[in-house]
Amino acid sequence: MTILYNKVTIIGLGLIGASIALATRRAGVAGHITGCDSGDNIADEIASLDLVDSFVADAGDAVNDADLVIMAVPVGALGALSAAIIPKMKPGAVLTDTGSTKRSVMRDVAPNIAPHIHWLPSHPIAGTERSGPSAGHATLFDERYWIILPLDVPTDVVDHFASYIEALGSISERMEPDYHDKVLALTSHLPHLIAYTIVGTAVDLEGQLKNDVIRFSASGFRDFTRIAASDPVMWRDVFLNNDEAVLEMLQRFSEDLSFLQRAIRWQEGDKLEELFTRTREIRRSIIDAGQS
Repeated sequence: MTILYNKVTIIGLGLIGASIALATRRAGVAGHITGCDSGDNIADEIASLDLVDSFVADAGDAVNDADLVIMAVPVGALGALSAAIIPKMKPGAVLTDTGSTKRSVMRDVAPNIAPHIHWLPSHPIAGTERSGPSAGHATLFDERYWIILPLDVPTDVVDHFASYIEALGSISERMEPDYHDKVLALTSHLPHLIAYTIVGTAVDLEGQLKNDVIRFSASGFRDFTRIAASDPVMWRDVFLNNDEAVLEMLQRFSEDLSFLQRAIRWQEGDKLEELFTRTREIRRSIIDAGQS
C-alpha cells in the first residue's frame, strides 16, 4: 500500500485511537505512527500492546513534524487540546478529530485554528462498549461509515484524507455539521440515553426484583446493558455538547412513546401491529445496508 502520511500522530489511545493505530498499521499507509495519551501509567500498557511506533507523553511534542494529527479524545477536551497542539504543528499538516458531535467541536476548536494547518473535523461511526487501549482492534472500521466535514479545506486535502480512512476499511461520507448532529442524535445518542435510563430503572428496583431482572435478563435487556456499559465520560460530553439535537429527538421519541401508551391502554392492537411492521422494515434496510 502507498504511504499516504509520513507521520500520523494519534492523541488518545482508547478504543477509537487504538483501533486507528492498528488499522493504520494493517493498511501500511503511514511511515510512522506516534501515540500520545495522558492516562496514568499508560505508557507500559501501550508498549505491551505494540499499538504505535513511538509513544510521547506530551501532546505538543507528539505532533512535532506530523502530517496528520488525530484527536481521539472526549469532545469536551478538544478545545484545550487543540489550543495546546496547533501552534506546534507544521505548516500544511492536517488536524482531525473523532468526536460524535460536530457543532460543539467546531465551536471549541475554531478559536485556536491557525492558517498554517488544515482543520478537517471527522467522525468514525464505529465502536463497542469496551474502552481503553486493549479494546482496540484493526477491523473496527471495516465497512463502517466515517463522516468528513470538508469545511473550506482544499478538495485535494479532503480527498487525500478520504483515501486514508478508506484504506482503514471505512466508507467515507461528507456531511454538514448541523445535519450530522441531528442524524447522530437519533441513530446513536438517543439509543444510548434510553439504554442508560432502562438500566438505571432496573438498578432502582427493590432488591429481589432487581436480582431477578438481572438473573433472567432476556436478549433485549442484555443489549441495553451492553450499550449502557460504554465510556461514561465520553457520553457525558456527547449529551452536554449535542444537547439541542438530542432534546429535539427526545421530544419526538416522547410523543411516539405516548402513542404506544395509549394504544396499549385501549387495546388497539392494529396500531401496535402497524408500528411494529414498519419498524421491522427499517431493521431489514439496516441489514441490507451492511450496518447491522
